Amino acid sequence: MPKIGTLDGAGFWKNAYAHQRGKLLKKVNVPDDQIIEIANKKYMDLPAALRYEIETSGIDKKELQ
Repeated sequence: MPKIGTLDGAGFWKNAYAHQRGKLLKKVNVPDDQIIEIANKKYMDLPAALRYEIETSGIDKKELQ
């Protein structure tokens, strides 16, 4: 069984610019009308299901630059 790639969501979030957060949220299928609101929140204030989706998405940080 292949290993699921994980992203250090909290570390990424803390160091990311809003447009990078937006790219990440778009990749995990957050609706466009919610991206700005969510991108401005602290990582731990995001819903647990969204944090899980981000962390197990297999997205590489290089894709979000």
